Amino acid sequence: MHTKYVFCQMLSEDFTKCCKDSGFLMVVKCRKENSALKECLIAHYTNPDFYEECKMEYLKEREEFRKTGISTKNRLQKLPTSM
Repeated sequence: MHTKYVFCQMLSEDFTKCCKDSGFLMVVKCRKENSALKECLIAHYTNPDFYEECKMEYLKEREEFRKTGISTKNRLQKLPTSM
């Protein structure tokens, strides 16, 4: 989703780095990062303003798909150039 919100990005990056650095021990070693990320995500997922923005963005994308038959993902991909 391409909202103007970039919630929890730093916490997500911290968690990802911890997991990469910890290997199989990530379940034990990354509990703090996982808890912080989970708390952040839950706080934003229960935010009514964020919910409304996501809903409106979804409805807009759905309407565009119904008009064109092309998904947003496919529309945003670059077309291959022929030589």
